Amino acid sequence: MMRVVRNVRLWFAPEAVRAEGSTPDYRFSLANERTFLAWLRTALALIGGGFAVDQFLPDLPRPWRAGLALALLAAGVVCALRAVDHWVRCERAMRRGEDLPASRFPAVLSLVIAVVAVTMVVVVLAGWAG
Repeated sequence: MMRVVRNVRLWFAPEAVRAEGSTPDYRFSLANERTFLAWLRTALALIGGGFAVDQFLPDLPRPWRAGLALALLAAGVVCALRAVDHWVRCERAMRRGEDLPASRFPAVLSLVIAVVAVTMVVVVLAGWAG
């Protein structure tokens, strides 16, 4: 638990991250930042998709619409939080000369999106049949 609190503190203290180890080649830091921004774009797309499902599928029964929208919104929130955490962890690892941290998050996010997509297909097909 203490490690999580320390990592969250580092999200808001870039000077503390910079104080660790030695400065890596700036190209690696910039690549880490581009990856962070890509994750933020993914988070924004998921959040936008959640709002779109809620607003533009009025014929979908409310529980299904709300469930799908909330799943996409939650995935967007988790993706945004994970982006900053991963950025800090990678930056620290590069400064320390350690291997970059492994992450299961891309696989988990892919599965969540796949489940939501399959559910949406089933709901749409059931709506056409009914």
